[in-house]
Amino acid sequence: SQGLSIHAAANTLDVAPSRAFRWRHRFLALAQDAKAGSLTGIVEADETFCPALQQGPAPHWGPAPSAWGQVLDARHRRTTMCPVLVVRDRSGASTDFILGRRDKAQLTAVLAPVLAPDVVLCTDGSSALAAAARHIGLTHQALNMSSGPRTRGPWHIQNVNAHRGRLKEWMRRFHGVATSYLASYLGWF
Repeated sequence: SQGLSIHAAANTLDVAPSRAFRWRHRFLALAQDAKAGSLTGIVEADETFCPALQQGPAPHWGPAPSAWGQVLDARHRRTTMCPVLVVRDRSGASTDFILGRRDKAQLTAVLAPVLAPDVVLCTDGSSALAAAARHIGLTHQALNMSSGPRTRGPWHIQNVNAHRGRLKEWMRRFHGVATSYLASYLGWF
């Protein structure tokens, strides 16, 4: 709950680091399901990129990491910037999805099951999110954040952007997590 490193948690609990690692990931596996199953009203959606350490073969939920853009961190580990769609309604319910492709088909597949049919979806100027909203049959309000006002009456994406900022700041303490554990850390957050 404190977000300690594995070694700090092991020292605090007076257990071996391998045991602290196993415990953390047992608890984290439960957190993957701690997301909203349905969003209603005005819903905001935006993408972000989370650093994840590539270990082993490409994960089953997306394309090869070369499609995401990689950097080497200070320890020369291959860090992948994984695209994550963050979706939040105005009541505070939120969910997120690790994306393989950021296209209409992928976005429709993840959004359709969680958005009520009468949702008004507010996004930035993403053409893929606009196409997904049209395909699902949602009312869509697009705000081009780079060239226009940040709000237009009740339409804005400030809630999801604030949530996304808190997520990125919270994830920073882990210095990247393995791609296979990213969904668990998103659930923990």
